[in-house]
Amino acid sequence: TRSLLGVFEEDTAAISNYCTQLYQAMQRIYDAQNELSAATHLTSRLLKEYDKQRFPLGGDDEVMSSTLQQFAKVIDELSSCHAVLSTQLADAMMFPITQFKERDLKEILTLKEVFQISSDDHDTAINRYSRLSKKRDNDKLRAEAVEDVYTSRKKQHQTMMHYFCSLNTLQYKKKTALLEPLLGYMQAQISFFKLGSENLTQQWEDFLGTIGTSVQNVRREMEEEVGQMQQTIQDMERSCDPLKTGLVSSSWERQYFFTQGGNLMQQGRGEVAGGLVTDLDNCSVMAVDCDDRRFCFQVTSFDGKKVVTLQSESRKDCEEWISTINNISKRIYLSENAEELAARVNQSALEAVTPSPSFQQRHESMRPSSKGRAGRASSISSVGSEPSPALSVLSLDALVDPETPIQFDIISPVSEENSGQSKTAAQSGRRSNPFGESGDSTSEDSEDSILHQLFIVRFLGSMEVKTVESTDVISETMRQILAARAIHNIFRMTESHLLVTCDCLKLIDPQTQVTRLRFPLSTVVQCSSHQDNKRLFGFVLQPAGGRGDSRAVCYIFESNNDGEKICDSIGLAKQIAFHSEMDRKAVEKRKEQDKAKEKQQEELSKQRQIEKDLEEQSRLIAASSRPANPPGSDGQFLVLSSQSEDSDAGEEGKKKGESEA
Repeated sequence: TRSLLGVFEEDTAAISNYCTQLYQAMQRIYDAQNELSAATHLTSRLLKEYDKQRFPLGGDDEVMSSTLQQFAKVIDELSSCHAVLSTQLADAMMFPITQFKERDLKEILTLKEVFQISSDDHDTAINRYSRLSKKRDNDKLRAEAVEDVYTSRKKQHQTMMHYFCSLNTLQYKKKTALLEPLLGYMQAQISFFKLGSENLTQQWEDFLGTIGTSVQNVRREMEEEVGQMQQTIQDMERSCDPLKTGLVSSSWERQYFFTQGGNLMQQGRGEVAGGLVTDLDNCSVMAVDCDDRRFCFQVTSFDGKKVVTLQSESRKDCEEWISTINNISKRIYLSENAEELAARVNQSALEAVTPSPSFQQRHESMRPSSKGRAGRASSISSVGSEPSPALSVLSLDALVDPETPIQFDIISPVSEENSGQSKTAAQSGRRSNPFGESGDSTSEDSEDSILHQLFIVRFLGSMEVKTVESTDVISETMRQILAARAIHNIFRMTESHLLVTCDCLKLIDPQTQVTRLRFPLSTVVQCSSHQDNKRLFGFVLQPAGGRGDSRAVCYIFESNNDGEKICDSIGLAKQIAFHSEMDRKAVEKRKEQDKAKEKQQEELSKQRQIEKDLEEQSRLIAASSRPANPPGSDGQFLVLSSQSEDSDAGEEGKKKGESEA
């Protein structure tokens, strides 16, 4: 009975859980219907109040007012329909399931508690009765114990019958409790749609068609008006072009400029890293004449859409900048005789230092020819750079190893094998990696990974750290690397694509698609971005050898304002990898359990086979021994051979022969 009762109680718990979820879903339907009814009523009220609004430009639009009044009327009728639907849902859907949840299920829980109490009382009475003494002077106590047992057992039987009856009745009530709310919901919806079809007659359909045609006409008039205004604006702009000469004003800002990887970069005072200004590939550079400045030159992108005007501190600096940008634009540094070719080209380039009479004039002879892109060189120059105060070497605290060097560039494992790759890339018309990071073959991405996110990053540096437990180790490493770059005037940064997957982090060459570095995701123990500059982020790697002798390494990168997003992506990848590992372990454990069960079944079948063989062998032994010692004349022969003349002795010999057989 207890075992069967446990099955019923388990079924009751499942019904209660499912009923609670269904009740919550129906409650959401009811709440949404009430919200829809209230919102519809509010819309109707606002449309009715349109006449009371005082619009400065549309107060006398009677057609618009009458149209909105008609819409308010029909929306008000729809609001009434929604209110009726809400009432029907409350009565026909929510009331039955609420009664089942609050009355029937709670009644069973109460009976369960009463049955448990009566069972405990009965057990207490039985224990008291069992401890009675055999002495006759305890008759009164015995009578009280017997009465207590009788009362408690009767109470237990009564509560048990009521409890069992409720459990049996629940099997029927759950069907009605699930069907009645659904029946009420469907009936309420059907009546709502019927009521709506009665209100929205053919007259309203004609009215809506007329309003739709009017809206299309208004939109067509608006497009015509906008076209006329745009044409007027263009005509005015063309007429104002001759007056532009005397109205040009310029504002100058002092910045630090440098070239990096074939790009023109700038960095303001107080910034920790530079930003891209323009791409110098196939650009044109020339000296220009400014009204309020000297030593100016102009850099124009290859498509002519971006023009940058810069001022150097002297004529010599201006000449150096024009020569340097011209060399980068023509990719002269990739040639075998770069110095001779640069000298020839710069001889004509220096002629552009003579200021041209206009901003818009271009030096046609300086336009580079479009050839195959082979690579970029990293040259560092400055325009208007201010003398910065001497930076003292920052002392390393306990977070960073003071004896480890800082690595400012990515060292690819295969960089030494590609000494002749730049020449091959130049001949094939393809840009090579200016820093020498490439590989023999592209590594295959983990295509089966759930997460694939690609980010553009620039490597700032890496160094060993003492601990991976502190959250400040990354910020301290950022401070050390940026300070070291400022002290040693290192501005070159290797640009890569950071691929985040569920297995690893990969740094990929954006030009050759070769994997420069690969970090297993299990070794990434910490990742965070800079608190103030969200472009900076870093992560700490702990080698797979453990936390003993192996040192952790912190890598610092610069992104395009994606530092926090990259850290979130790495955290998401670690979570996915963790859950995948847990699932894999669960599957392996399940397989081991299945193997153990199969092995146990095999051993059990072998044991049964052995028992069956033993039984068969015993049966064969018994069958083979019966004809050798029959209980008839052979037994008598054994008795006679013992020379016994007593008949009783013959009988004993016969029994003895049977027992031996």
